[in-house]
Amino acid sequence: MLEGLTILIVLQFIGEIIAGVTRAPIPGPVIGLGLLAGYALWRGAIPQQIEIAGDAILKHLSLLFVPAGVGLIAFGDRLLNEGTRLLVVLIASTAVTMAVTALAFRFLTRRMKEDA
Repeated sequence: MLEGLTILIVLQFIGEIIAGVTRAPIPGPVIGLGLLAGYALWRGAIPQQIEIAGDAILKHLSLLFVPAGVGLIAFGDRLLNEGTRLLVVLIASTAVTMAVTALAFRFLTRRMKEDA
């Protein structure tokens, strides 16, 4: 498991370096995830070490929501003042994300049917 965690952290670090050097508007961890996806595609599968580490992280995923809950409590007054705007932005961004995902899925399924 330690080897898998090391690989994940190194990929995130490389993503941070790429984001910093290129000043891309994409966070380093997202670039690292892209590197992981590319590595898995290149190998044809996710390496066993990374799969074990990923499963261990997913088992404790709920712990990652604790800081968000603390933030809601700490910034409760600001949430009350700007809550309506936040709600509108959350709903709009969710709708846009769902639409883009549906369109991408539709495009890819049509493309797969054409290739078959």
